[in-house]
Amino acid sequence: MNTNHAEAPSATAACAMVIFGATGDLTKRKLLPALLNLAQEKVLPQHFAIIGVAGGEATTESFRKSLTAEIPQFAPDPIDLKMWDWLVERIYFVPGDFANPDTYKRLQVQLETVNKNHGCSGNNFFYLAVAPRFFATIVQQLGAAGLTKEENGKWARVIVEKPFGHDLQSAIQLNTELKKVLTEKQIYRIDHYLGKETVQNVMVFRFSNNIIEPLWNRHYIDHVQITAAETVGVEHRGGFYETAGALRDMVPNHLFQLLTMTAMEPPISFDADEVRNKQAEILHAIQPLTPEEVLTNAVRGQYGPGDVDGKHLPGYREEPDVDPQSNTETFVALKLLVDNWRWAGVPFYLRTGKSLAQRTTEIVVQFRRTPFVLFRNTTVKNIETNRMVIHIQPEEGISLSFGAKVPGSVMRLGLVNMDFDYDTYFGTEHSTGYERLLRDCMAGDATLFQRADMVEAGWSVIQPILDVWHALPARNFPNYPAGSWGPAEADELLARDGRTWRRIGEEDVDLRSKHLAERKAATT
Repeated sequence: MNTNHAEAPSATAACAMVIFGATGDLTKRKLLPALLNLAQEKVLPQHFAIIGVAGGEATTESFRKSLTAEIPQFAPDPIDLKMWDWLVERIYFVPGDFANPDTYKRLQVQLETVNKNHGCSGNNFFYLAVAPRFFATIVQQLGAAGLTKEENGKWARVIVEKPFGHDLQSAIQLNTELKKVLTEKQIYRIDHYLGKETVQNVMVFRFSNNIIEPLWNRHYIDHVQITAAETVGVEHRGGFYETAGALRDMVPNHLFQLLTMTAMEPPISFDADEVRNKQAEILHAIQPLTPEEVLTNAVRGQYGPGDVDGKHLPGYREEPDVDPQSNTETFVALKLLVDNWRWAGVPFYLRTGKSLAQRTTEIVVQFRRTPFVLFRNTTVKNIETNRMVIHIQPEEGISLSFGAKVPGSVMRLGLVNMDFDYDTYFGTEHSTGYERLLRDCMAGDATLFQRADMVEAGWSVIQPILDVWHALPARNFPNYPAGSWGPAEADELLARDGRTWRRIGEEDVDLRSKHLAERKAATT
């Protein structure tokens, strides 16, 4: 089979990576496994080093020993011990408080040492794997220490983890604080959803296939559904979730990224700013909800006790570090309209939640129904509409359903699925989702990172919902059991428009059963 694989990309420029908050979960679960994968794929620079910065009593020796013990547990593939030895020899640790200028003096000395020992050429990128309250402080201290200067061909970049603010005003303030020290091209606001192959493939799928793009508009598409569902509850993140909630945690970043990839106009090139300009246009075209519309077009929910995958889960209010009377939402469903020529009148339905029936992220494009007149005098009772599903996780792929005649002497229509999945066609490629994003930052490619105006435009859509929900706290929480698909109001959101959510999991099984029944009927 010819899969037309592109040649492996060349290695990026020599550089050093500094991880603030290096003793946290993100480093051992995602960042180090991703860097190891890049090294094994031979796309990590040969001249490379990692410096961890965090509080506590750790040393370079103890930090290396800790990571060596933990990496087998979190790496997606068996460890290449020779490659790990190569990487761990390039890992260093600087202890210190993020607000203390002495920490940055020690960091500067360590950077000079790794530049000398590993030939990192003075190029540095700083990963802020810390709580949002430290973002501005760390960047200010980096600037004061002269570590963000770009001169003599050397570069300095900063990766900022979400959340980028907790409302519109804080997002504007954070951008203002960062830009006092950094230029926009030095800031990489990371969203790990964009590291997934299928998300990146949305643009390629749309713009490289002439059979798709002419249909991608209001004349042929009835509506779009975007779902990001998790089976787990908040677990050990109760303290964080109490200050965030599902709306802040998922919608202005993850779900809006998927929406903009789906709805954007064709860019003139894959240059970072050309792509992000088109994404920003979509965010600005989303019609903000009025307070009255929030009451009908925005649904919130909170899970109570229930069963997921045969395991009993407590309700949100029984989770650690959660207020027993909490009104924090763990589920959100929205109906949004994009007011432009391509999408006028086409609703985008978004939903996300914790403790739901199945873990999945997908984009559903529901096409319009064809005229029924051709089948008026046949036994056909109704015509199924075409539907495209872009599966993002856990399986990555694309499926398209279309009508076909069931074999036999009587006119019967069956719904057929055409499926493409990455594993079958390209082979399994284990990754953390961070490999592409880290490599792009090293290469200076910001295409998959959010820009300041995109962040603020996203929060502009969310802010009216936050305001109404703050003024009118929920009175019916918890309103869905763990293991369900959320509150009844989410179904009513679509039912008012004569639509339904795709029945994830059940629907695929039903379709296969229907095919078998139709084939059996046609042969009897």
